[in-house]
Amino acid sequence: MLSRPVLDDRQNRSPITMPGYRKGERPLNFGKTYPPEPLTRGEIERLLRHLGRGPCGHRNRALVVLLWRSGLRISEALALYPKDIDREAGTVTVLRGKGSKRRQVAIDAYAVSMLERWLRERQALGLGGREPVFCTVDVRRRGKAMYSSYVRDMLKHRAAQAGIEKRVHPHGLRHTMAFELLMEGQPLGVIREQLGHSQLATTLRYCDHLAPAAAIRAMHARPSPGFGGAAERSSPSDA
Repeated sequence: MLSRPVLDDRQNRSPITMPGYRKGERPLNFGKTYPPEPLTRGEIERLLRHLGRGPCGHRNRALVVLLWRSGLRISEALALYPKDIDREAGTVTVLRGKGSKRRQVAIDAYAVSMLERWLRERQALGLGGREPVFCTVDVRRRGKAMYSSYVRDMLKHRAAQAGIEKRVHPHGLRHTMAFELLMEGQPLGVIREQLGHSQLATTLRYCDHLAPAAAIRAMHARPSPGFGGAAERSSPSDA
């Protein structure tokens, strides 16, 4: 029987979270495709409540909020250093995004507050500007870079604990941000900048996979037919 993967990096890590796990082997999900499943606000709230306490939980909570509210890729978030976050301006600078491109993304007040809380805590742990923002916190490996495999495994199991039936993974939080911006009626150009796409056509295809946003907004905006109670009363011809 397979043992349950370790979620807290203060303990011995499960082999499945190590970067060399199954190296050279075909991925278990090879050939499979999964439709995007943006999370609801309620699901996000439940997930955040199940991320644990202490430095490890606070770090993971700040990371999840950043991925959700900024749309960063997991590789971009894990490569951040304290200098890359401008809390006053509410921005994060990605020095080497996809295609080694530099870009700047905005973060809202809620994400800033969560990051500030974690940055203060990591400073109390003796972590400074030379360590990544999201680094390991156990005594033996404190300050080392985190692996994306750890984040994926952590999200999967914490989501199960929270009773979330959707697939929860780092890129799904990016989907969730894009979906929320779509539902808010934000222009595609704004979504494109936040996601870091080089072409608007890429953003359009990306959003089409999430939801027919224009149709949904149009249906929600339709006026009530205004029949009132009269239409609800049955007549002989209704039988």
